[in-house]
Amino acid sequence: MSTSVDTHRLQRNAVGLAPTLFQSITHMAPAAAVAFSIIVGVPYAGGSISLAVLLALIACLLCAISIGQLAKHLPSAGGLYTFSSRGLGAPVGFLVAWGFMMAEPIVAPLLYLIFGNELAANLNSHFGWPLWLWAPFAVAAGLIVWFLTYRGIRLSTRTGVVLGAFEILVFTALALTLIIAAGNHNTLSVFAPNTGNAKGLGSVFPGMIFAILAFIGFEASAPLGEEAKEPRKTIPRAVILSALLIGLFYLLCYYAATVYFGPGKMAPDPKHGFVFFNGGDPWSGLAQAVWGPGIVIVILAVLNSAIANSNAGVNAATRVGYALARIGLLPRMLGKIHPTFSTPYIAVNVQSAGGIVLAVALGIVAGGPLPAFALLGTVATIIVVAIYILTNLSNLVFYLRERRAEFNVLLNGIVPIVGTLVFLPALVAAFGIDFAGLGIGALTPPANLAPIIIGIWMVIGLALLIYFAVRDPGRITQTGRVFVDEAEPVVDREGASVRP
Repeated sequence: MSTSVDTHRLQRNAVGLAPTLFQSITHMAPAAAVAFSIIVGVPYAGGSISLAVLLALIACLLCAISIGQLAKHLPSAGGLYTFSSRGLGAPVGFLVAWGFMMAEPIVAPLLYLIFGNELAANLNSHFGWPLWLWAPFAVAAGLIVWFLTYRGIRLSTRTGVVLGAFEILVFTALALTLIIAAGNHNTLSVFAPNTGNAKGLGSVFPGMIFAILAFIGFEASAPLGEEAKEPRKTIPRAVILSALLIGLFYLLCYYAATVYFGPGKMAPDPKHGFVFFNGGDPWSGLAQAVWGPGIVIVILAVLNSAIANSNAGVNAATRVGYALARIGLLPRMLGKIHPTFSTPYIAVNVQSAGGIVLAVALGIVAGGPLPAFALLGTVATIIVVAIYILTNLSNLVFYLRERRAEFNVLLNGIVPIVGTLVFLPALVAAFGIDFAGLGIGALTPPANLAPIIIGIWMVIGLALLIYFAVRDPGRITQTGRVFVDEAEPVVDREGASVRP
């Protein structure tokens, strides 16, 4: 029997359901998302931050169902861009891929910033170490992830299972402790739109932006479609379970924090509230209040979360980069597979080195890791929400055009339409556009630069789309191709079977 490795494709049947599920879960960075992503929305939503999380959960769960429906027929390392290409057309698929190639590669540097900040801030507060150490700590995080993702998907995803389980257990235990400590202050009023904020839904929708940021990554198992066992079953299950389980985890954590801290105290004014508690590290402050020395475990969970999320982010970004290189939309060398580890090693090297440079450079220019995090997080959220909306629409159109006999009114009709409608208020709020008299205002700097950055990136993408459409349209068409061995035939409108 031959033991040679195919250097032109990813390793088939490399990971099962658990590692694939935790590829999505760790990409979401549950602990880091609780500690640093969702809290950015607290000054907007105030005591109603739990409602913002609930709305984000509903939107992302509906999108997860759409992804699951598409992944049954289109398992591919291209992930969401393949879905959009087959559902809405190759040009849309190309633009989704282009947007993804801005959003996904910045996830890892975003988490390097969190790792560096969390470690430097705590060493500063407890031992007086200088805060500028966040930069070398961020580099160290990047080097760890580089090693894990270079060596192979099995090592990388198995590490993700261990790291992901640890952080979830720690924060679940902390949340339950806070709920018990809150006693008779437990209340369902935190799910009302006007609790502890000035504008009701006009405050909740901007807060929802950063709740969605915490969910980014639930779809990260989709690019493992060529490496997972039974991908047509495994990928849908992993995507839906990750959105549901971690969404409930987020709800538990922010319900606990709000009732313990006090709904009216979450954001009483722009200079006071939850985000300013304990020197801007409120979750460590809560842990110290109820656990004392147990704060160390929470700090370790956040650091662990940053590494696990970065690891999953690099896996997802490099698989999409590999898929785009394979069809000639990125330099072909990014599609090379390592002869021993079966990883897209050049794509891993480019992503890892570039991510480290971006994290450190932007942190310095923006005035620190947290402002840089806010900017990168907003850029990623706006792009990904737009992609989620297009994925929902792809579910609807793909089944109407290619799988009419399988069309389900609930799963392929109602789910994508309602999912799109729930996402829209957050997307509009991200651009600072007020509607329905809700009083939505612009995001604060530097997050307000995100729409400009995205606009420039997408104009470049449109120019490239026109170039390829004129010079080599076949490359655009290839965005809808599925590369698994057992790829299903496409059924056209007349019922004829054709190969993608």
